[in-house]
Amino acid sequence: MRKALLVLLVLFVGAVIAADRIGVRIAQNEIGKQVATQYAMSETPKVKIHGFPFLTQALGGNYDKIDVTISQWTDQGITVQDVKVEMKSVKAPLSEVSSGNADNVTAGTATASAVIPYELIKQRAPREVKRIGPKGDDLEVDLTGTISGLPMAGTATVSVKPSAKGIVITPISIGSSGGPQIPLALVKQRLGWIVPVRDLPVGSRISKIEPTAEGLRVSATADDVRLNDLQNAKTR
Repeated sequence: MRKALLVLLVLFVGAVIAADRIGVRIAQNEIGKQVATQYAMSETPKVKIHGFPFLTQALGGNYDKIDVTISQWTDQGITVQDVKVEMKSVKAPLSEVSSGNADNVTAGTATASAVIPYELIKQRAPREVKRIGPKGDDLEVDLTGTISGLPMAGTATVSVKPSAKGIVITPISIGSSGGPQIPLALVKQRLGWIVPVRDLPVGSRISKIEPTAEGLRVSATADDVRLNDLQNAKTR
């Protein structure tokens, strides 16, 4: 009898876990569909709900963490890649979520990040810029051309800073390949540029920039974010 009860208990726990995992998959698919509908996306983003058990979170309407991965995001005519939104302390009443209503779905904090490929950054650069790559916290660019009639060939180190207008790229040092040394002030005046990506889909300005092998990984964080606000951020 004791062994039979143990087997039944194991089967019951297994059934509860299975139901929990099935529930989380259904919820993840539904959230992905709602996000795709709000943003008129051609593909459904990937959603991951963290925490266990899921059913307890769903019934209480409080989720520890929800991640949303979007393949692309377009702002100011620039399409960024590998967009990730991490939402923590999410409040989503079960009655509203089940009816497809996102009016009262909020996140205590939401952090979005994305990669701006170097090729897109180069498209906005002055014509003298021939290549862009990472160099620690800065970027290194190859330069060929002329400035104020002076021939220029070599490399420059440029800084990347977020601003209200976008990502500001400014030369901070320049090297040459044997030609005349061009004053840095003249290089800054001619070769600084802005990549007009200001916001990410959390309704907040970019606050962190990290050069990677693929491009600039940019991120933004906002507090008390409503899911509907993410939709509004796309239209700015």
